[in-house]
Amino acid sequence: MLLPIYVYGHPVLRKVGAEIGPDYEGFEELHKNMWETMYHSDGVGLAAPQIGLAIRLFVIDGSPMADEFPELEGFKKTFINAEILEYGPDKEWDSEGCLSIPGIREEVPRSHRIRIKYLDESFQPQEEVLEGFAARIVQHEYDHIEGKLFVDYLSPLRKRLIKGKLNAITAGKVHTDYRIRLPK
Repeated sequence: MLLPIYVYGHPVLRKVGAEIGPDYEGFEELHKNMWETMYHSDGVGLAAPQIGLAIRLFVIDGSPMADEFPELEGFKKTFINAEILEYGPDKEWDSEGCLSIPGIREEVPRSHRIRIKYLDESFQPQEEVLEGFAARIVQHEYDHIEGKLFVDYLSPLRKRLIKGKLNAITAGKVHTDYRIRLPK
């Protein structure tokens, strides 16, 4: 089932997600619906807060971008209760967008390398080191479960320059090819 994407200004996007366990009610259906919603929305990642659930769950499929970023070949994963254990010292700037902030792309600094632990879709513990664009995508989705958005990394001047666009999103004055849920 396609789920609506909660957009900028909705309070759920600012909540720190709660951990979940294998007994989380409806997990299988939720997991399937998140993949379906992400693909329908042309996203490479989707976090539970973006569909209105303040839990520590996100899915990523970076493989469509593997031509440009080889580290994304076959990079399709589910992250449950993720925790970034280490951020590498080297930062890289690149353009980011977000399904919850449609129509806005901005340059954001991210660590080139991270070490992360998480549970996979079978609730099996995993730990790995990610680099390059894979690390960037994970950091972006991880921020969602921490109540952060990519616009939080912008300078005060950049934030002022896009304030009108952000207000328009909050008011529903934005076009998307997917269903959205506005702040109340």
